[in-house]
Amino acid sequence: MKQPVVAVVGRPNVGKSTFFNRVLGQRLAIVEDRPGVTRDRNFAHADWNGRSFFIVDTGGMVEDSDEPMDRLIRHQVVTAIEEADVVVLMVDGKAGPHPLDYRIAEYLRRADRPVLLLVNKVDDLGNSAALAHHEFWVLGLGEPYPVSSLSGKGSGDVLDAIVERLPALGSGEEENGLRIAVIGKPNVGKSSLVNRLLGEERLVVSEEAGTTRDSIDTALNFHGQKLVFVDTAGLRRQSRIQENIEYYSAIRTERAVESADVCLLLIDGTEPLHNQDLKIAQKAWDAGTGLILLVNKWDLVEKDSKTAPTFERSLREKAPFLKWVPAVFVSATTGQRAQRILPLVLEVQAERGRRIPTHEVNEVVRELTTRARPPHAQGRPVRILYATQASTRPPVFVLWSNYPDGIPETYVRYLHNGFRERWGFVGSPIRIVLRRRHDEEAA
Repeated sequence: MKQPVVAVVGRPNVGKSTFFNRVLGQRLAIVEDRPGVTRDRNFAHADWNGRSFFIVDTGGMVEDSDEPMDRLIRHQVVTAIEEADVVVLMVDGKAGPHPLDYRIAEYLRRADRPVLLLVNKVDDLGNSAALAHHEFWVLGLGEPYPVSSLSGKGSGDVLDAIVERLPALGSGEEENGLRIAVIGKPNVGKSSLVNRLLGEERLVVSEEAGTTRDSIDTALNFHGQKLVFVDTAGLRRQSRIQENIEYYSAIRTERAVESADVCLLLIDGTEPLHNQDLKIAQKAWDAGTGLILLVNKWDLVEKDSKTAPTFERSLREKAPFLKWVPAVFVSATTGQRAQRILPLVLEVQAERGRRIPTHEVNEVVRELTTRARPPHAQGRPVRILYATQASTRPPVFVLWSNYPDGIPETYVRYLHNGFRERWGFVGSPIRIVLRRRHDEEAA
């Protein structure tokens, strides 16, 4: 399921960034006691009572200003409201209702979004003076929630109210089928590739970087399997996300990756591999999706018989996990090797869904631990007592030990590589979870 988005909006200097940091428990947003510090938006994952969501910190909204920065911030906030599942309007409890609060509230009443009215800077919730937040009923947005973002007072009640307003789990309009997110930096040919696979010009293609602003779902039936392609906007480094449309394109892309079964990562074969390519690959891998590397524009590369193997070897050297990721050298323009992609997608998805019988898992674990025993920890022998595959998509293996904390990461990698050598799981991440023996019943 795609992660919902919560946007925090309001006029300048009401404490939006402080609240953002309070929710995340860390200082991600720059906070200063002067208006207009937050000009671009911050966004990050947040979690409360088992519900996760993106929280977005926006710049202060300034109406009726001719200043270019004010116009830009106003545009950003309007986009935030359009993209959000829940909008938090923050106002200043010490200053009382402000004319700009009324203007923003008027817009929100027309926006058809769940809205939470948050009255900040109410430092003593038990004091009779704290009842001043009730004067914000005049905004017509329902019950005002008092909070002190600086001290954290009232933030739990606010987060409860936010979670109550999030879309229900399992809701949304996602199509059933195998979801394939086409990801990569801007202008590497994602839309052209999807068009090639679909056999028609279904998506707009342009030489201008960043033409695809939204994530577009397009269905295709292949060998009796429904494939849903999500052609995403390109992922840039966050420091380069300057305009609000690109900023929300980045959120949409992250949501597309999280809801995908398999990601096709396009990289430009005419350029050296960029760190951003590796970061995008790592993002998909960490999300537990299947992953296929597509080296695009290969028709434009001057090459000999060693060019492709050399390029592929350089990929593996820069990120060890790419050893398990299949790579195809393609041209979205000419269709070179494009026919290999869809069968490979089905193969990778099948690998993600493989379940290894428990007796076979324990047999392989015995072989690996016999070949190289776990090192002693603090003079104590470490043993792996039992193992099983707990889940699929991605495959997760649980290993019980008498002393799991004593098993070093290097030995976990050894086990991981042994599992790969036996079972492959090509294109799929696998995870190993270590548990103490008495935790067995909780598995």
